[in-house]
Amino acid sequence: MPGPPEGVFPMIPDLTVIKAGTGVLTKSADGTLDRAALVHLVSAIAALVDAGHRCLFVSSGAVGSGVSAFGLAEYPKDTATRQACAAVGQARLMQTYSSLFSNFDITIAQVLLTAADLGTPERAGYVSDTLSRLLSEPRILPNIN
Repeated sequence: MPGPPEGVFPMIPDLTVIKAGTGVLTKSADGTLDRAALVHLVSAIAALVDAGHRCLFVSSGAVGSGVSAFGLAEYPKDTATRQACAAVGQARLMQTYSSLFSNFDITIAQVLLTAADLGTPERAGYVSDTLSRLLSEPRILPNIN
């Protein structure tokens, strides 16, 4: 899949992009959120924010974190179950992130994007403007999923 159109993501000095996938965020044994890994990750990101970096957090893991809510033994293969797991898991992730980042006086902002959000210059401009606004606040961390 090609990347976003040029100019979508704002040019911010010291912008640090952190990507955390399902393998980092969840326990492989049962798909539940790995609280220790999340605490470590959040602490590291908070240190960057405290050092004056503007950070953009790209987080996967919604499906993986929702798998356990359905009592599934493995990652679902059908679209409906994957989307249902993602719906439950995204809420769990955001609740966990909000709680953990609040210990560092950082507010997490959820930014859900689809390919269509970047498909036209007008819509890509809206995304860029939103991210620029969020990144202008030193204690707000945009979380893109």
